[in-house]
Amino acid sequence: MNVAATSAATATGQALSATAARETALGQDAFLKLLLTQLQHQDPTQPMKDTEFIAQLAQFSSLEKLTEIAASMKQLTSAIAGATASAGADGVDGQ
Repeated sequence: MNVAATSAATATGQALSATAARETALGQDAFLKLLLTQLQHQDPTQPMKDTEFIAQLAQFSSLEKLTEIAASMKQLTSAIAGATASAGADGVDGQ
């Protein structure tokens, strides 16, 4: 078994997870700032309808979950690539 390839795949997966976490946190912060600004500047005589507000929250929640799924898929792809490279290296050595 090629330990270097496995370690590299693990490190890559961890780096992708950390990047995805930062992107999600940035997205959450930006969304909350936008939402607060929107609520502060809305017309008091015509406040945002509940359905619009709920729709925005649902869209953000969906986007957040899709971002998590994409990060998981990248991590899985990296792990599979590392395992494939490791298996290929083991096969070349004849062991």
